[in-house]
Formats: sequence, C-alpha cells, structure tokens
Amino acid sequence: MELVDKIKEYFQGVAEIANTIDHNGIRAIVDVLVDVRANGGRLFMLGVGGSAGNCGHAVNDFRKLCGIEAYAPTDNVSELTARTNDEGWETVFEGWLKTSRINEKDAIFVFSVGGGDSERGVSVNIVRAVDLAKNVGAKVIGVVGRDTGHTAKNGDAVVVVPTPDSKLVTPYCEAFQAVVWHCLVSHPELQTNETKW
Repeated sequence: MELVDKIKEYFQGVAEIANTIDHNGIRAIVDVLVDVRANGGRLFMLGVGGSAGNCGHAVNDFRKLCGIEAYAPTDNVSELTARTNDEGWETVFEGWLKTSRINEKDAIFVFSVGGGDSERGVSVNIVRAVDLAKNVGAKVIGVVGRDTGHTAKNGDAVVVVPTPDSKLVTPYCEAFQAVVWHCLVSHPELQTNETKW
C-alpha cells in the first residue's frame, strides 16, 4: 500500500504545481516569443541533462507548430563535443551562440533545474550564455526549478516551477518544462499549424 501512497503523493504534487504555477510568467514568455517571430528573430533552446532532451523536442514544436526558427546546440553532438573537448564545458553554449551571431532580435530559452550558478560551479555554460544574450540585447526566457539561479535572477520572462517536495525538484521541473512549452505551442497567439491529433 505504501508504494501506491507514494504514487498518489507524487501526483498530488503535480496537481499542486499545475494549480499554482505562474500564469502571468507564462503569458510574458508568450509575448517575448510573439515579438521574436514578428521581428524575424531566432529561438535558441539551452539545457543540459534531461533538460537538453526537452530542448530538442521543444525545437521541433516551436518550428513545426509555431513557425519560429528554433535551434538547440545539444542537438549537434559533433559540435557540442568538439567545443567541450577543445574549449571547455563552461563556454560550450556561449561559443555556439557567438558562431550563430546571436543578436537583439533573438531569444534564448533556458530549461534548467537550477538555472546556473557560477559560485557553485553548476551549469556555468548556461550562466555564460545568459550573460552573452543580455550583452547583445537578446531576450532571456526560461523554465527553471529555483528562483536563486542565474537565469531566474537575470531573465526577462522566467517561470519558476513550484516545489511541493524539495526531494523532487528535478523530476517536477523537467516534467513541467514540457507542460509549459506545450502550453506555449498551443497558445492561439503562437500556434500557426494544428497538431495531427
């Protein structure tokens, strides 16, 4: 019975997050994405680990359903590993964005549990990418699990996934990255093509 209770607890947390997530923050992300598309900008999805996998899926949805030119550096394993090997992990996204000539028309969309923290040496590649984006006038949007990270502190429109259980920050955050981006690509101001089903 205890295992069933744990499943129930997990989904009670899901319900709590769904009922308390920042709708105005999601609305702000919609506004940024509408402007990026209208201005002919590009969307660069950045994340590591499970969030990197979410980035690849989200790129597909933003391109196919919303007509937004979108890319994820983690989808190009050859370049990602070459940059990591030759230049270091901390600069891998920054270098990729520089080669892509990121500019004021563009936005980066960060999927990250912590959002990057230079002092702790966690996801410094995201910190460097956020700083580069801000320096060139690109927008920084994100879905993160902590309001203490670099993305939440420096982003233009960042949704922090609520934390009903501190031991489940990562699974809840990564799960709700998908919930939020699917909300975005289904939004009538962004969606230009219907889903098959």
